[in-house]
Amino acid sequence: QDYFTDENRVLKKDPQQDYHLEYAMENNTHTILAFSRELHTCDTNDKSITESTVRVIWAYHHKDMGEAGQNYHGSNRGTKSLRLLNPEKEEVLSASLPYFDLTNKDVPVPDKDTTYWCQMFKIPVQHEKHHVTKVEPLIQKGHENLVHHILLYQCSSNLNDSVLDYGHECYHPNMPDSFLTCETVIFAWAIGGEGFTYPPHVGLSIGTAADPLFVLMEVHYDNPSYTEGLIDNSGLRLIYTPVLRKYDAGVIEAGLWVSLFHNIPPGMPEFVSEGHCTLECLEEALGAERPAGIHVFAVLLHAHLAGRAIRMRHFHNGVEQKLLAYDDEFDFNFQEFQYLKEERTILPGDNLITECHYSTVDRIRMTWVRK
Repeated sequence: QDYFTDENRVLKKDPQQDYHLEYAMENNTHTILAFSRELHTCDTNDKSITESTVRVIWAYHHKDMGEAGQNYHGSNRGTKSLRLLNPEKEEVLSASLPYFDLTNKDVPVPDKDTTYWCQMFKIPVQHEKHHVTKVEPLIQKGHENLVHHILLYQCSSNLNDSVLDYGHECYHPNMPDSFLTCETVIFAWAIGGEGFTYPPHVGLSIGTAADPLFVLMEVHYDNPSYTEGLIDNSGLRLIYTPVLRKYDAGVIEAGLWVSLFHNIPPGMPEFVSEGHCTLECLEEALGAERPAGIHVFAVLLHAHLAGRAIRMRHFHNGVEQKLLAYDDEFDFNFQEFQYLKEERTILPGDNLITECHYSTVDRIRMTWVRK
C-alpha cells in the first residue's frame, strides 16, 4: 500500500494510491515484493523519481501487518543510495579474461584530514594492442570510508623502472619530478562506486607505443577523525582482452581548479560555483578529433562533503543542449559513473559548464575548495 510520513515519523495511508503490486513471492528465507509507480505522480505526498540519487529507506518486521497497523521495525531498517533510472549495464562475462592489479603496498596513512598519495606503476608489457574492458576497485576491508577516490594518470613513456621503487605524498615539495610527467587522467573511481564496465564497442587501449606504459595512481585518503596507525593496500584491478573493440576510450575532465582562491563562506544554505570548459579550450583539446568529435557514454560527477548538487551543461553553437548529466540529490558516499541512455557527441568549439551547488549551513569557518 502507498503510505507517507509526516515530520513526527507517523505513517499515514495515502488517499491517492500510486503504488501497484506486480507480484509477490515467499519462501523459507525471503519475501519478495515487486511493485511499480509512475515517475511523476502529481501527488504532493510522493517524491518524483528522476535521474538524481534516491535515498531508499527500508524497514521490516518479522510478523505480517495486523488490523492495528504496522508493527515497529526495531533495528530491522536501513538506507541505500541508488540511481533508479541508471540504464542497466550490459555485463560481459570476464571470469576467464586476464587482469592485472595496481595496488598500494603498506601505505602509512597520516593522521590528518586529507592525504593524496601517489604511486607509480608499470603496465604489464603487452606485445600487441589489447583493450581494458572493466576496472574494479580493490578497497582494503575496513577502509571503505578511508579511500575517497582514485585517479589513474598516464605518464611519460621516457621514464625507467627506477620510478617504481617508491610512493610519495602528491603535491608535496619533495615529490619526485617523474610524477610531474603524469597529467592525463585515464580512469577515475570514487567512494561508493562499483566496478566500471566499458560498453561492448569501447575499451581502454593498452599495448601500443601511444598507450600508457607508466601510470601514476593517486589515492585520496579521507581521515576526518585523525586516526593514527592506518596502513592501506587499496588500488584497482584492470581486466583486459586481446579481442579488440571498435573504439578507444578516453577521459575528459571539466570543472576542476576554478581558481586557486576558490572558497565558500560559512552559513550558506546554497552557494553556486561554475567551472567553464570554454570553446577555445575544447577547440584545442579536441583538435585531433575533427570533424566527428568525441562520443560521451558515461559521466562521473564528483564533489566533496559540502556538495549538494552537480549539473553538467552542454552548449553547441551557443545554444544550450539537454543536460549532459546531473544529480540534484548528491550523496558524498555514493559516487559512481552514470551511463548515458544515448551517447552524446561533443565537438570542437562546444562549451561545457560544470555547475556545483554547495551548502555550508553547518560550518563556522571558510571552506576552501580543493580538487
